[in-house]
Parts: sequence; structure tokens; C-alpha cells
Amino acid sequence: MKAIDQVRLDLVSGNYDLSRHAFIRIGERDISELEIREAGAEATIIEEYPEDKYAPSCLLLGFTRSVSPLHIQVSLADTPLVRIITVYEPDPNEWIDHSVRR
Repeated sequence: MKAIDQVRLDLVSGNYDLSRHAFIRIGERDISELEIREAGAEATIIEEYPEDKYAPSCLLLGFTRSVSPLHIQVSLADTPLVRIITVYEPDPNEWIDHSVRR
């Protein structure tokens, strides 16, 4: 299983692939590759999903240089590329400080 430090490095370097769902959503949500890299640099785990469908995963919170919050769900499977499951800006009506579910 990948450690968070490796996940951060992979996100910053662009060493990731997008699930079909993530690919569609970043287009719909106008999220750029640069924003994913920026948010991934110092992202922290806010939720863990050890029993996720295909492999353990986690939800990360990171911030872009313009200080926009991003949630990035990634698979923690030990694969050459980090798999991004989804990416979105947290809804303030659903999250407290972008990190705790209401």
C-alpha cells in the first residue's frame, strides 16, 4: 500500500492516472492538472476507506496556490501510477473547514 508521502510526490510530479469518473468530473468542474499538482503537494488525509471496492483509498484535502480547496480521492494500491478516483471542490454546506463532514 502506498504511503501518503509517496502519493504526494506522485501527484506533484504528475505520476498519476485518472479513473474514467475523475476524467469526466475534472472537465465538468474545470479543474486543471496544475491545480491537482498544487493541491497534491501538501495534501492531508481527511478520510480513509480501507474497505473500498477495488483497493484501499483515502480522501485528501489540499489547496491550490490561489488557496482554493480541493478534495482528491486516490487509491492506495501499490501501483506505478497513483489512481485518482475523483476530484472536486468541497461544498461548504457539506464540510466544516473543508475537512469534516457536517
